[in-house]
Amino acid sequence: MMGEIVAGIVANPASGQDIRRLVTQASAVPAEEKARMVRRLLAAFAVTGVERVLLSSDLGGISAAVLRDLGQEPRPDVELCDHGPLTGTALDTANAVHRMVDAGAGVIVCLGGDGTARVAAKACGDVPLLAVSTGTNNAFPQAREATVAGLAAGMIATGQVDVDLVTQRVSILEVVTKNRREIALVDVAVSMSKHVGAKAVWDPSALTELYCTFAEPDGIGLSSIAGQLCPSPRSSAEGVALQLGPVDTAAYVVQAPIAPGLVRPVGVRGWGVLRPGVRVDLAAGGGVIAVDGERELELMNGEGAYVELRPDGPWCVDVRAVMAEAATQGLLRRTSERGPRVC
Repeated sequence: MMGEIVAGIVANPASGQDIRRLVTQASAVPAEEKARMVRRLLAAFAVTGVERVLLSSDLGGISAAVLRDLGQEPRPDVELCDHGPLTGTALDTANAVHRMVDAGAGVIVCLGGDGTARVAAKACGDVPLLAVSTGTNNAFPQAREATVAGLAAGMIATGQVDVDLVTQRVSILEVVTKNRREIALVDVAVSMSKHVGAKAVWDPSALTELYCTFAEPDGIGLSSIAGQLCPSPRSSAEGVALQLGPVDTAAYVVQAPIAPGLVRPVGVRGWGVLRPGVRVDLAAGGGVIAVDGERELELMNGEGAYVELRPDGPWCVDVRAVMAEAATQGLLRRTSERGPRVC
């Protein structure tokens, strides 16, 4: 339908289910809660005027639970992105986001952790992305009540707020090897490990290099190492680069929250500014490269790779800025027939 106001929701049933739940004190967000979060998003979308929502289908029961109990409250029409067989992998998220973009979604809300947000960011193009944390490590997605996130996303989809005022194009890290390109929203780490294994990084002792798009002092994950030494805000065009080493010989030792309930000493030999557009060769021949806390790339002995900070990441929604603009414009209020009262 021409002019139809469309929004997308991706809810990853596997987020928060990696091995860090077994080796740390990380909490899990069950499928039932993710379904409730989706329903809260839909309720907020209805208030803002979103007419149609494309919801990712999944094998974990989220989409089925949403459709089973939509209730009688006003809501947009909900349509599943269920074209083609599900794989139970990140490919499902990528395919769903591509379909949302093709359908003209004005915003995409992503429920997951850093890994889910990274997959969505690769596929969303210029469509604004709002990442809500439901993963094990959530350095990139921020903790937001789904109702408020839905109001903010809905006002962007409907054009009630100027998208240029309330979104920011974030930086990404691109890793390039002989046979593969991968991006990271938060960090890239080089490990002496020989194999990807269970992917998630929870032992920093094998790391030798770390590159971050931003580093917040109150962050979690590998970027928290840089956050305690050389903080860099998300708004900065520059990133940070760290050289890591054994704790007993390093110039600095940081007690870093690597994962929920897991604080580990990390040795840092030195650090510096990572500038956009500068390719940095990685000393990772024969090792493993992790992106956003997950080991993804195995290198053969002698195989080279480089990392580059790029300014052309996804457009990300600033929920606080949207809600502040809504308050300024009075988008969520009306004046009573009795007239305003001053307390």
